[in-house]
Amino acid sequence: MKSKFQELISKSENIVFFGGAGVSTESGIPDFRSVDGLYNQKYDYPPEIILSHRFFVNNIDNFYDFYRDKMLCLDAKPNTTHIKLAKLEKMGKLKAIITQNIDGLHQIAGSKNVLELHGSVHRNYCTKCNKFYNVETIINSNKVPECDCGGIIKPDVVLYDEVLNSDVLEKSVKYIENADVLIVGGTSLVVYPAAGLLNYYRGNKLVLINKSITSMDKKANLVINDSIGKVFEELQL
Repeated sequence: MKSKFQELISKSENIVFFGGAGVSTESGIPDFRSVDGLYNQKYDYPPEIILSHRFFVNNIDNFYDFYRDKMLCLDAKPNTTHIKLAKLEKMGKLKAIITQNIDGLHQIAGSKNVLELHGSVHRNYCTKCNKFYNVETIINSNKVPECDCGGIIKPDVVLYDEVLNSDVLEKSVKYIENADVLIVGGTSLVVYPAAGLLNYYRGNKLVLINKSITSMDKKANLVINDSIGKVFEELQL
């Protein structure tokens, strides 16, 4: 199977990568739904409640306590998958990375065309005047970070109850529609509407790399049930 993956990569000049939490777990960033993930830890509220727009508005102190403690993994470094994807882009073979992750590790690894479906912890903005702030502002602030204008600063991440950025969605659809090879890695494909983007793929070279089975396995042309980092480590570029 991995030799088939190598062959597809070698022969294609129009690859698109769609990735989820599994891409970053090998950099030490916890997966929300894994056995050791955030959903299985004990808090006053479940993470899916804390990370909702409603909770942000009504319980902002608790939101930021959790957010600083669990969502800012700034010591994490890009792993083999991030690095190999950046190299594929530099070679002109990879046209876009579409990610559900908010850690910015693809950009740190050197990738340029990264479409962040759920935003990024590295960007933050004032909900009153829209002035942007870096992540250090969040780290160094006491409790709720405030803008110079007095407005509340919010992470530029998509919370539960919020819609995805329409521009990012539109670009993602176009890249997927036109892709020769679509690689889907490190995602269980249960988070919608992001997972639904795969339905726009028109080709016959859909590759799924995930430790466990997904709802799209039967539609894939190649399924590799293994660590995505291990698969990319063996990829010869």
